[in-house]
Amino acid sequence: MDLISQIEETQKKEGPVNFHVGDTVKVHFRIIEGKAERIQVYEGLVLCFKNSGCRRTFTVRKNSYGVGVERVFPVNSPRVAKVEVMRPGKVRRAKLYYIRGKVGKAAKIKELIVKRSDAKAASSVQAAPQ
Repeated sequence: MDLISQIEETQKKEGPVNFHVGDTVKVHFRIIEGKAERIQVYEGLVLCFKNSGCRRTFTVRKNSYGVGVERVFPVNSPRVAKVEVMRPGKVRRAKLYYIRGKVGKAAKIKELIVKRSDAKAASSVQAAPQ
């Protein structure tokens, strides 16, 4: 293992990524303005994940006053405070770039319905200490 990969491994965040492509998420992002620091919430649809390891990023798209806006966030960034899943999506693609060409109702993603027994099992796995 070379020096760069060793440094990158130390910069990774702990724990797995708990959201997927197609999910509607709220990204809580720290913004520093002078001496003041605040958290800005960016809500939208996860279009894709790119790269791997420490350099992994995800793209979030939202409509702001009728204009589509996309923003790329690093998964392991210390500025990303947390990512909340608002609505899990049901998709069959790894990259949802086709959403860019859709307007209105056609741009919606179906919601993933999770059984209660599956949801309990998933929550107990995440809550278990490691």
